Amino acid sequence: MKRKFSILPLLLIPVIALFSFSVRFSSVIKGTISPADKAGSVWAIAGNDSTKVMPLQGAFQLNDLKAGTYKIVVEGIAPYKDFVKEGVVVKDGEVLDLGIITLNQ
Repeated sequence: MKRKFSILPLLLIPVIALFSFSVRFSSVIKGTISPADKAGSVWAIAGNDSTKVMPLQGAFQLNDLKAGTYKIVVEGIAPYKDFVKEGVVVKDGEVLDLGIITLNQ
């Protein structure tokens, strides 16, 4: 009986440690650019933090983002202009689809 009580605290330590950490899920912003061959880098900017990806056949996906408000910039290749969208809000663990982004000349 005494042995059972000495093992119990050892079993509780991993359980307590498991619930001591909060789980945080990364967020994603994705979309499609038209015309596909006229887009350069795609940026997500939040304050002093930024991340960029290169679109593949017009599709892009910005992974591992923190929840927050972003400015999305798609660099246009001449004669197309850059696309800028401010105030893009993404929640923790959310996959936000911006749909089709059309670049203008």
